[in-house]
Amino acid sequence: MRVVQVLPELNSGGVERGTVEFARYLVAAGHESIVISAGGQLVPLLEQGGSRHCEFPVHRKSLWSLLQVAKLRRLLEQLNADVIHVRSRMPAWLVWLALGRRPRHQRPALVSTFHGLYSVNPYSAIMGCGDQVIAISECVRDYITSHYPKISPDKITLVHRGVDRSVFHGDGLPSSDWLAQFDREYPGVRQHPVILMPGRLSRWKGQLEFIELMARLRSEGKPCTGLIVGAVTPGKDEYHKELEAQVADQDLQDSVRFLGHRADMAELYSISDLVCNLSQRPEPFGRTVIEAMAMGTPVVAYDVGGPAESLRAGLPQGLVEPGNFEALVATTQQLLAQSPVPVLIDDFTLQTQAEKTVAVYHRLLAER
Repeated sequence: MRVVQVLPELNSGGVERGTVEFARYLVAAGHESIVISAGGQLVPLLEQGGSRHCEFPVHRKSLWSLLQVAKLRRLLEQLNADVIHVRSRMPAWLVWLALGRRPRHQRPALVSTFHGLYSVNPYSAIMGCGDQVIAISECVRDYITSHYPKISPDKITLVHRGVDRSVFHGDGLPSSDWLAQFDREYPGVRQHPVILMPGRLSRWKGQLEFIELMARLRSEGKPCTGLIVGAVTPGKDEYHKELEAQVADQDLQDSVRFLGHRADMAELYSISDLVCNLSQRPEPFGRTVIEAMAMGTPVVAYDVGGPAESLRAGLPQGLVEPGNFEALVATTQQLLAQSPVPVLIDDFTLQTQAEKTVAVYHRLLAER
């Protein structure tokens, strides 16, 4: 089976990393894997896993992109895929236009994945163009059925995002070399319990609340080290400065560190005593939650959206009423004191995600 995945770019991000992981699974299972994107830093990793990358400008949200439809049509004809899987709105529009009005049995099977709680408008409705639509969480599935009534529930398949257990596991991590290097780079960090706050720097991700949490723990005689890990969202430089100012105002310079984008997340989870997900609005999934759980690290998160689904299944005591800061402080202290080990069920593993996705492909091809 020849599968073509289409997404805007292959830079850092949950969708991008998930695409590369799934491509690696396809190759290992004997399928041919091709990815179309505008390129990015993950292309070498994709190709190392045995997939082919076709660079194409499917990322620009502009009328200029419509001029590329004919060229994309020729590329798709050359690739002659069995399945085309679109993972974002602009690529979905371009692929849909490129396929044109060809009868279903004369074109590749078309699958789309709702990776987000997209704004409700005609532009976003294109994500229902597929012969099958994959929802990455119950939260997303319910959002689709509530806001996109033209998408038949029969077309929607729930496939939870999954963590790669070959990367995120509790065995042998971190190595002594990694620990030595980390301690040289960040001396004294591990003298207190470590609380990790992963996620790109964006106001709705909750970093300001995380800093307040660190200040509160210190004021109550329970000092911890907070690690804020994540790249600055383009155009959010002022927010980064605001976070640094907040750390200075709370006199937390020795307690809260900004690590930026990191490629060693498994090791960072392994040295952490607790991981926080403090998103201020519902997230469609929450990849960092299942990554931490796979590492055996407890997580505290608000009981809303996708992150709550995986935590509810494996560590329900880590859930906090949304917006209840006092409950957040109490739950954090309880988890630090008890160090419970979360359970990651199979539904949230890459193996299960990949198997269910390929089953969708086979079902569509059989129907054709």
